Amino acid sequence: MRIALREVRADDLPLFFAFMSDPESARTAAFTSEDPTDRHAFDAHWQHILADGSIVMRTVLADGAVAGNAGVYGPPGNRQVTYWIDRALWGRGLATAALSALLDAVPERPLHARAAADNNGSRRVLEKCGFTVTGTDHGYAHARGKETDELLFTLPG
Repeated sequence: MRIALREVRADDLPLFFAFMSDPESARTAAFTSEDPTDRHAFDAHWQHILADGSIVMRTVLADGAVAGNAGVYGPPGNRQVTYWIDRALWGRGLATAALSALLDAVPERPLHARAAADNNGSRRVLEKCGFTVTGTDHGYAHARGKETDELLFTLPG
């Protein structure tokens, strides 16, 4: 599959909502919005993302079709990466390719990431892209309805 990134368009958002409100995807990601099925909250969140010039958010295309999103956000010195790929496309290397393309487009370092400790897929993606585990955390994961361990990652400068 050929992966590309482009600016987010309004017609991407219904697909992002479908991807992010999928119960299995949300459970795997763990640290989601309070209610991943709340479209009003989703739209408000994305309105903020798209209006904030400090956030770099891109639509991930796989062979020209919307497959997810990837971005960088947060204050200088503590910039975080995020990505979400449609569960129907997991296991094909799309997240790794998308994050790699994002890292090429956003040269600032260091960058940080977080993933549920049992999310082995995200751990592999981050490590393939040069991130290393630099710590742990523990917090409430809305998608699981319970406290969940988390790994902290850094891509050094």
